[in-house]
Amino acid sequence: MNGLQLLGTGRCLPSRRVTNEDFARTLDTSDAWITERTGIRQRYFCAEGETAVSLAVGAARQALEDADVQPGQVGLCIAATFTADRRTPALACEVQAALGLPQTALCLDINAACTGFVAALETARCLLLGGQLAGPYALVLGAEKISSLLDFSDRSTCVLFGDGAGAAVVRLDPQAPWAAVFGTRGDGQVLHGGGPEDPYLAMDGRAVFRFAVETVPVCIRAVLDKAGLTLDAVDHLVLHQANSRIIHSIAKKLEQAPARFYENMQRYGNTSAASIPIALDEMRRAGQLCPGQTVLCAGFGAGLTWGGVLLRA
Repeated sequence: MNGLQLLGTGRCLPSRRVTNEDFARTLDTSDAWITERTGIRQRYFCAEGETAVSLAVGAARQALEDADVQPGQVGLCIAATFTADRRTPALACEVQAALGLPQTALCLDINAACTGFVAALETARCLLLGGQLAGPYALVLGAEKISSLLDFSDRSTCVLFGDGAGAAVVRLDPQAPWAAVFGTRGDGQVLHGGGPEDPYLAMDGRAVFRFAVETVPVCIRAVLDKAGLTLDAVDHLVLHQANSRIIHSIAKKLEQAPARFYENMQRYGNTSAASIPIALDEMRRAGQLCPGQTVLCAGFGAGLTWGGVLLRA
């Protein structure tokens, strides 16, 4: 079927840890208010000198080491991000220079917001299948410096997000199950920001909640139908880490126990495209993600976008 095998993972968080109590000192909020509504207890923001590129490079180095893959063997580097440090060159190009990836490697960025890492995996698989790359391995990143877009006087957004990067090294596996499903509902109002007229992130939280709970269960079922699998055949369900209430509502719609869905937003907040690869790395290093297991990853976010893919560990 030519799916993807996950060979190695990595993650990198900035040095500045910010708790809910830290926000409560300057905003009309509290640890209890934030935790009850989101599940988030802390997050990390970049300190001076820390960038989306530095986070991506740190995560990528770990992933290559974990996969026992040398930089010279990488034929493709895709970075999912909507908060690259510069408009050009691409974050992936800066990673190529920092890591010494071959000049023959294809390096590019993808912006699908919180669906970005999932979209990057499918893009990597298609490019690997094309047989035109200079190496058999793809380095797929999710890296975000969302703190650069936050209005720290707006408690409805600034408490939700965090900075961070996650990385995965993958290759084609003819035995790995694979299916991918994506969708887009163009909407520039529900979740937007980063433009000349609206430099800060703005979000209609209730609309995002409804959108996620409506679309993600349908997406997951469609991925399983394409692959000819049932939920019982999937070892792990790893969703974008936006909000624990969203994940629990999705679990209820799918008639699954919430414990089947990995959660780590309590430690990192919403890191957008970085959230799924950070979760995969946590699971792998904790021994929860074992060779041969099947993982279903699903993302949802601004655009509005959503998508789901299967991976084999």
